[in-house]
Amino acid sequence: MADIFGLGFDAVTGGVFGLIGTIMGRAAGYFERKLAFTQEQARWLHEYKLHELQMQARQQETELELALAAQAGSWRGLETSIRAEAAIGQASQWVINLLRLVRPFLTLLLWLITAWIFYITKNGAIVEAAVFAASAATLWWFGDRAVKPVTGLNSKV
Repeated sequence: MADIFGLGFDAVTGGVFGLIGTIMGRAAGYFERKLAFTQEQARWLHEYKLHELQMQARQQETELELALAAQAGSWRGLETSIRAEAAIGQASQWVINLLRLVRPFLTLLLWLITAWIFYITKNGAIVEAAVFAASAATLWWFGDRAVKPVTGLNSKV
C-alpha cells in the first residue's frame, strides 16, 4: 500500500507542480505581453510625434513658398506698373501732368471714402477693412516712387 500511496502522492504533487508551472508560465506571458504592448505604445507615440513634426515642417515650407510666390508676384506687378508708366512715351506736357495727378486724386478720394465709412458705420471690421485697403493702395501707388539716386552711367552732363 505504501507504494500505491507513494505513487498517488507523486502523481498529485507532480500535478500540483505542473499546475504551478503553468500558472507561472501564464503570469510570465501576461507580463511579457504587457511589456510588449507598452513598448508598442511608446513606438506608436514616437511615430505620431514624428508625423506631427513632419506635418509642421511641410506646413512651414508651404507657407514659405506662398510668401515667396506672393513677394515675387508683388515685384512683377511693381515692375509692370513702372514699365506701363515708362511706356507713355512722348505726349503733351499737360497730358503727362494730368496722368501724374490720377494717383494722388484717387488716393485722396479713397481716404475720403474711408473717412466717410468710418463716420457712417460703427462696425469695427468694416472700418478696419477700409483702412487696410486704403493704406495698401497708398503704399502700392507711392511705395517706390522716390527719386532714384543719379549714378555715373545715368547722369546727364
